[in-house]
Amino acid sequence: MTDERSSTSPDEQRSDPHDSSDGETADADATSDENDVNENDADGNDNADEFTIADFHDASQQEGRPVLTAAAVSRALELSHEEANERLEALADRGALERLAVSTDPVVWYPTELEDLTDRERVVVFPKQREIVVDRPDQFTRAQLSQFAHLADANGEQGYRYVVRPADIWGTPHDSFEDLARTMRQALGQRSDALEEWVHSQWDRAHQFRLTTHEEGYTVLEAQSPEIMGNVARQKLDEEHVHAPISETEDWVREGSEAAIKRILYEAGYPVQDHRELESGEELPIELEVRLRDYQQTWVDRFAEAGEGVFVGPPGSGKTVAAMGAMAHVDGETLVLVPSRDLAQQWADAILEYTSLEAHQIGQYHGGRKEVRPVTIATYQIAGMDRHRSLFDDREWGLVIFDECQHVPSDVYRRSTHLQSKHRLGLSASPIREDDRQTEIFTLVGPPIGTDWEALFEAGFVAEPELEIRYVPWGDDEQANAYGSADGREKYRIAAENRGKIDEVRYLLSAHPDAKAIVFVDYLDQGRELSEALEVPFLSGETPHHERRRLLEEFRRNERDLLLISRVGDEGIDLPTADLAIVASGLGGSRRQGTQRAGRTMRPAGGALVYVLATRGTREEDFARKQLQHLGRKGMTIREQAVERGED
Repeated sequence: MTDERSSTSPDEQRSDPHDSSDGETADADATSDENDVNENDADGNDNADEFTIADFHDASQQEGRPVLTAAAVSRALELSHEEANERLEALADRGALERLAVSTDPVVWYPTELEDLTDRERVVVFPKQREIVVDRPDQFTRAQLSQFAHLADANGEQGYRYVVRPADIWGTPHDSFEDLARTMRQALGQRSDALEEWVHSQWDRAHQFRLTTHEEGYTVLEAQSPEIMGNVARQKLDEEHVHAPISETEDWVREGSEAAIKRILYEAGYPVQDHRELESGEELPIELEVRLRDYQQTWVDRFAEAGEGVFVGPPGSGKTVAAMGAMAHVDGETLVLVPSRDLAQQWADAILEYTSLEAHQIGQYHGGRKEVRPVTIATYQIAGMDRHRSLFDDREWGLVIFDECQHVPSDVYRRSTHLQSKHRLGLSASPIREDDRQTEIFTLVGPPIGTDWEALFEAGFVAEPELEIRYVPWGDDEQANAYGSADGREKYRIAAENRGKIDEVRYLLSAHPDAKAIVFVDYLDQGRELSEALEVPFLSGETPHHERRRLLEEFRRNERDLLLISRVGDEGIDLPTADLAIVASGLGGSRRQGTQRAGRTMRPAGGALVYVLATRGTREEDFARKQLQHLGRKGMTIREQAVERGED
């Protein structure tokens, strides 16, 4: 394996070596022009049912072969045999089809450019399921699809499957439905009336309510019509949320209830547009001293337009740098909320490195320090305590940043979201919660703003790690027997701590002798055993902060090439990136945990590997497959390998 010691992550970027905006714009314009021509041809032709080569491709796909008879076209497209013949003849006259007489049928038809069936991008729309399947989509198509659809599965052989959900339409960046419809037609290469009708209904839902600021300074909830106000808002909300009606379509909002109103109406299927005049606090000029990549600039632009949002992207995609771009846009005093004091220190260091701010302008507020400055980084725990309310109230924050914002919906963290009058920005690699409350993240903080993971992989901004699940046999019969007689969670713990994994970790490290490696464990006893076997320190929640910092810095400076770390590394500290990650245990926890651990190898340089160890024949096998499925849907390739006892 190549040892990429000098590679830098997107969070450490100084310039953008992948500046291909001119080429991308040209491609986009060309595609746009081509689709505009197609739409004009369709609109200007008296025969709305004109047969095209795309129709032939649809029929060939349905029949499952590239060469068709008129009877097959008739059957696939529900035409009479005479109509099918006429349309095939017309298409052949235009040079798009060729005829071939054979003994079993008077004529068969095939495209003039037969390879077109295998080389061309293919888009199939299933309006009833609101799904789109794309075979070999180019980057422009994926960029267009990501504006109104969610990538559910990415499989090189079976294509890309997108699902259009209500939330995707509610959060689309378009200013009008006409703009959204144009994007859909460019992405699909066709017009799907049934899908557009449903999308239009969701667009209307997303524009029925909005919050505005009255000229006297209080907040008003506005509805598009008296009917929607009476039948929805006034049925769902009560005196805890609004004072009284102002008109048939307006209610006077109680101060501090904005978040609750947005959550309640969102759950009712009516997201609220937030058009209030948000406070920017005391002016704080901030210059960003690093160039944003195109996709990061897009994130910042969308945040600037809405005043709120959640940057969603894989680890290593530069969400922290993009957040500093948002700080520079607001130019106001900023409160950053993080899960731990380790991350607070890392944020302070990054702000010093990548912005024009100086050390005396940056403070930390947590168990170790209590500094409130123009930019203050505080932990969620401290921010949620009543006795520290002054942290919120003593300064007019212009921007509040929620790092690892998947924490926000939990009861202890949600208290901080009363800051609804400020610009709000969340950051998350994977805003997934196992309690299915992730939609609250977007209602409390803002809509998702992100980029297709696969697009970042292909563009070279983030390296796609190779991920392999390795099924390891038991290290000794004692543990195997204990597993057979155990119940519930104890069963999983025994499989996770399988001593056979020690030999497997040794083997993988020896197989990649030049790699910088991180080994993850979920259990302290297992960590201590591995620490002794590998003769390396074990970094866990019991490790003092100063010792943690020393070990991490040694790894960053290439003075140490192996870290052994507990689940404290999943969130709460900014781990250095590595060439090799070995997950010895811990995939039974959550999908988010799998994302965080796999993400430690994501950076611009390629060649990274992730190995997930699971004890063969146990529930751990199923856990590993389940928790990594969503990474496969994001475009990562996942392999599986059974390890034979003694083969290594």
